[in-house]
Amino acid sequence: MSASTFPSGQQPKSNTKSAAKPVTLNVNGQDRMLTIAPWTTLLDALRDHLNLTGTKKGCDHGQCGACTVIVDGRRIVSCLTLAVMKDGAKITTVEGLAVDGALHPVQQAFIDHDAFQCGYCTPGQICSAVGLIAEGKAKTADEIRELMSGNICRCGAYPNIVAAIQQAMGAKL
Repeated sequence: MSASTFPSGQQPKSNTKSAAKPVTLNVNGQDRMLTIAPWTTLLDALRDHLNLTGTKKGCDHGQCGACTVIVDGRRIVSCLTLAVMKDGAKITTVEGLAVDGALHPVQQAFIDHDAFQCGYCTPGQICSAVGLIAEGKAKTADEIRELMSGNICRCGAYPNIVAAIQQAMGAKL
């Protein structure tokens, strides 16, 4: 479009850094300051701006759970969450679950029960399982299956995932 197309010689607004917003996210115990476009998803902020690639982009529509992270103690799908909405929030990704080199009990249980095949969904499954256990609602295998239903494993490792979660539920978290 030429300048003559706009009244009084005005130019169209640009989608450049002028639209960027400052955001502080506490990710895995560290405050991280970003300047990002307001439409940047939390998933893209984690992967593309903070280089935390454990969180996976699956469907990008909130249907597969591969992007599940824990925000302020609750599990969410990060592909449907704008990063600017979580300014100041405490975010835990799969990279932040281990402490001092020791795996989180859920991570260890996934290894113990071979609860993955290709591994693509595993970070989201693990974060969702940590959130599920913290919620304290699941008591049976059927309840685990129901409350984990938002996390899809295309390889079909569901029986092992449920067994891993049951083991972790018995561990001191």
